[in-house]
Amino acid sequence: MIDVKRAFVGPPLRSAGLVGQLLPKRLALPVFCSDPLSSVAYATQQILAVLALGGLALTHLAPWIGGTIVLLLVIVVASYRQTCFAYPSGGGAYVVSRENLGARASLVAAGALMVDYVLTVAVSVVAGVDAITSYAPGLNRHAVGLSVALVALLAVVNLRGLKESGRGFAVPTYAFVAGIYAMFAVAAVRLLDGGHLRAVSADYGVRPEYHHVTGLLAAALVLRAFASGCTALTGVEAVSNGVPAFRPPKSRNAAGTLAAMGVLATTMFAGITVLAVVARVHYADDPGRLIGAPASWAEPTALAQVAEAVFGHGIVFALLQAATAAILVLAANTAFNGFPVLTSILARDGYLPRQFHTRGDRLVFSNGIIVLALAAGGLILAFQAGIGRLLQLYIIGVFVSFTLSQAGMVRHWHRELARGTAARSRAAIRRAQAINALGAVVTGAVLVIVLATKFMHGAWIVCIAVPALYWLMGAIRQHYDSVRDLTPPGDSVTVPSGNHAIVLVSRLNAPVTRALGYAKSMRPATLTALAVRVDPEETAALRAAWEAHGIDVPLVVLDSPYREITRPVIDYVRRRYGHRPHDVTTVVIPEYVVGRWREQFLHNQSALRIKGRLLFCPGVVVVSVPYLLRSGHDRAHRPDTGDRDSLLLRSVRRDLAGPRPS
Repeated sequence: MIDVKRAFVGPPLRSAGLVGQLLPKRLALPVFCSDPLSSVAYATQQILAVLALGGLALTHLAPWIGGTIVLLLVIVVASYRQTCFAYPSGGGAYVVSRENLGARASLVAAGALMVDYVLTVAVSVVAGVDAITSYAPGLNRHAVGLSVALVALLAVVNLRGLKESGRGFAVPTYAFVAGIYAMFAVAAVRLLDGGHLRAVSADYGVRPEYHHVTGLLAAALVLRAFASGCTALTGVEAVSNGVPAFRPPKSRNAAGTLAAMGVLATTMFAGITVLAVVARVHYADDPGRLIGAPASWAEPTALAQVAEAVFGHGIVFALLQAATAAILVLAANTAFNGFPVLTSILARDGYLPRQFHTRGDRLVFSNGIIVLALAAGGLILAFQAGIGRLLQLYIIGVFVSFTLSQAGMVRHWHRELARGTAARSRAAIRRAQAINALGAVVTGAVLVIVLATKFMHGAWIVCIAVPALYWLMGAIRQHYDSVRDLTPPGDSVTVPSGNHAIVLVSRLNAPVTRALGYAKSMRPATLTALAVRVDPEETAALRAAWEAHGIDVPLVVLDSPYREITRPVIDYVRRRYGHRPHDVTTVVIPEYVVGRWREQFLHNQSALRIKGRLLFCPGVVVVSVPYLLRSGHDRAHRPDTGDRDSLLLRSVRRDLAGPRPS
């Protein structure tokens, strides 16, 4: 039988193979930078959509807004380059804030980042599907299903391992970059030859939502357009988070990759914005606001309109749209790399369940990948794959983490200067501190703008989600601290004064006799077999078999007029042994072990309920005595697959077999 898990994610990797998963710069660029590179595909569109709320009179401001965003991107990239050198073990906003601003600030940064990572997956995938439907409008009614399916596909690819996902994502990323620069080259040639570029929407007017846009209203629309265009900065932090995944020298390679990403992202975003203005792209979130457009017209994306104006509706246009859709979908890979690493660090520090800190069979943090995919899929379903609605929630978390991270770096450099033993010269440290200070001030100001302009349009959801995550992480840490404080009451181990064993039975068979034998081997002070009368005929048959086989263990049968099993057992244990605080009651439960997952639903359901209730009974120990059925026996002797379950099973077999004869 084919192992479904192995078919999808591949064979397990040894821990020693983690070194082989380190990335060279050519693979690190698509793995960590696909989000900021792909966001240029819709950042210009968001600027135009907001400016169109005031009609076409404000569209001439798009290049100025784009230029401001380019300057902001340069500042942020320069700031995070300093983080790559200062924190070679991974300097995300959480780590920087924890070490320089304290635990509370670090939890705010962590909550903001987790929300943003989920939104990154949702927005990137939905934007990719939007690019697909721009070329094939007939697929628009399947946008939700396509988006969820693509999230599941990305999760499977990332579960296969970091290096393998990097190889798979490299081709679409570089194809998109090459296509955009080819579009710039062709557009430049045509314009220099006296030609013209004209978008398909150039002849359509836009019905404004706000009339007579002047003064404060115009300023508000410009600020809102700027906030929407700042989506071009999403994912910049991913490189500084993933410094440990680079090949040595880690910090230098990470900083170089970040610089390359900055050059590509700024030039592509600036070029697309200029061409959109030159081609007179008119874009509105609601196509019904376009005056003169057909009633059934599905508005293409702004990038699609620019590409069609440059290349025409031919094969080159189709290839660029395919590459755009691919990189937009794969941009979610930035989050699939950042979110599991962040949750692993949080789990290590006790702020998330410890399962998030464990690497899976393929040396990736599988639990984080699965949780991220489920959260993003749920968000897509909740918002019905609406890119405009999702983008209103976006980038709040980005700029919260930006501001805290850069403020933390200013504090870090201040401490380095105070020590007087820094490896670099004091002039270099002061220069780095100035860059981070500028980054903190600028990103803080942008955060205020984003909150003010997007709060009433859906960003309030993020403002609730981040504090909720903050509270949840604090509660988890408080629980782990309470568990850590469970110190023994004295210097010696306390031995119970007596052990009273109870074996649960329903019929007399091989599993029950094995459980009785195990209970006898403990030499308890008392030993009782306990049954519950639900069916009188079955209980009578049990008594008859008990006497016929001469079982020397007293059988106690409890009446259950309401045909319950769990409650009578719990009441019996509490009534008989609850008043003995220095004794231990061991409840022995025989359980069937099956080899097929579907057979598990046919057995052990009552045992699971009883065990769950007994966990809350003080002084009670529950012991399961397994009995392998035929299917379970066959599975136990299957060849080992190399995973943790097989290794554990092999160890148990070896221990039971005893030492080999010499």
